[in-house]
Amino acid sequence: MRIGLVIGTTIATMKEEKLRGHKLLLVLDANLDGKTRGEPFIAVDTVDAGTGDLVVITEGSSARQTETTLNLPVDAVIVAVIDSLQTNGKVTYRKG
Repeated sequence: MRIGLVIGTTIATMKEEKLRGHKLLLVLDANLDGKTRGEPFIAVDTVDAGTGDLVVITEGSSARQTETTLNLPVDAVIVAVIDSLQTNGKVTYRKG
């Protein structure tokens, strides 16, 4: 699993039929402070995340193991919205 920051939404009217009804969000990798890096990627949202949320993402075959994404053609899934992160007793990120 990895940490990401939702930076936007993805609209795709033409897509694989199994993906219909699934919210696709645009995400950037994030560090323990919530700072972003790298190239954006698309993840299926299973927890009603939104733009600005720091999230937990699972990838690969694990992404197809949630109730929502079972056997779907997906590679990245948002499985949690992070409220806070703590490292070595210090809070590095707190939502809001």
